[in-house]
Amino acid sequence: MTRFTIASFNVKNLIGAEKEYYTFQRYTAEEYAWKVDWLADQILTMNADIVGFQEIFEEDALKAVVEETTTRAEALNAASVPDKSKRYHRKAIFRKLKVEPYGEAALAFAPNAADTGEPGKRRPGVAILSRFGFAGAPEIIQDLPEPLRIPFQPLRGLEGSDAGHYELRRVSRPILKARIPVGDRVITVFNCHLKSKLGEFHSPDGAAYPPEADLTNYDPLGRAMGSLRSAVRRMAEAWVLRRAVVEELMLGHPVMVLGDFNDGEHSVSSEIISGETPFRNYAWMLRHDAETDSDRYSKEENDQITRDIERVRLYSAEKLFIRKSTRDTVYTAAFGGNFQSIDQIFLSRHFHPENPDRLGEMRYFSVFNDHLTDGSHPEAPYNKLASDHGQIMAHMDIL
Repeated sequence: MTRFTIASFNVKNLIGAEKEYYTFQRYTAEEYAWKVDWLADQILTMNADIVGFQEIFEEDALKAVVEETTTRAEALNAASVPDKSKRYHRKAIFRKLKVEPYGEAALAFAPNAADTGEPGKRRPGVAILSRFGFAGAPEIIQDLPEPLRIPFQPLRGLEGSDAGHYELRRVSRPILKARIPVGDRVITVFNCHLKSKLGEFHSPDGAAYPPEADLTNYDPLGRAMGSLRSAVRRMAEAWVLRRAVVEELMLGHPVMVLGDFNDGEHSVSSEIISGETPFRNYAWMLRHDAETDSDRYSKEENDQITRDIERVRLYSAEKLFIRKSTRDTVYTAAFGGNFQSIDQIFLSRHFHPENPDRLGEMRYFSVFNDHLTDGSHPEAPYNKLASDHGQIMAHMDIL
């Protein structure tokens, strides 16, 4: 049996000192040093074998954090791990003190295709850190070879009219796909950061900013339209990710999807990624080609439909954990009194505890959220250098 951990970590705008990433936003040398210090401590505490990072503007900044983590791990091991020079060297209770450094780990970085490097207009990418290395070169999904065209059908009674369509040519942030060897298995890991819930507003030709951005002339309908655009884009990006996931599952590969979904487990975008939940019994449902009210699916067809759906489903690691624990809540973000989980780890059926043919399963789920403050709380601005996301980690066994 092989044991390993896999985590998701939105680091919140990691970039070097004195570099303007968004308009008028940069870190001083002191603030950057503080952020590197805090991130290294978080990674050291997690001690995860595989980490998916989001909001990485520069690979060098992430490398600096990983190197600092390794330095601290080596120093901690030298001080804490029992050896012949320490009187407690035979006490088994100390066997878990060791932290594996990341000196030999592999790092894959996916820069954002929209990042030109122009100060104030930077765009973040994602990364995966793996102590197991990678099986083959990781792949980046962002600019689509063919645009995703989503046509809409006219509503009943309006046949013949043009209901329009939505077209997606690029996902807002890259999706990083990596095959990672764990024990004698290879797991396909997807790291994503879907479009945020922040409104997407358009600037008229010649205008310096969108009119909806002027809050002194508050436009409720324009603001609502911005939220609609963001939601549609996020769901389209979820489908692009779902397509890549299904391709891997159809090849028989175990899959894990992690990252900042910017939505909860039961949101439409998350359910697009995870796939449908099968009905309890399709035998009571009218067939798609029913000609009478008795044309139902057979028991054999019910079994086949259920198998086909289950084969390509993903399962929330958080939900699997809550089902077998007494913990009341898990949250990775807080704002305005709303505590929710918008960072997810999804597992394919290969890791479901009720699957008799499973390759492995999750034995525990950790959430690192003690640093979070409600975004509307008076203390929140003073915690701006830490991440505004909690980190999540699944403890896995390969059987």
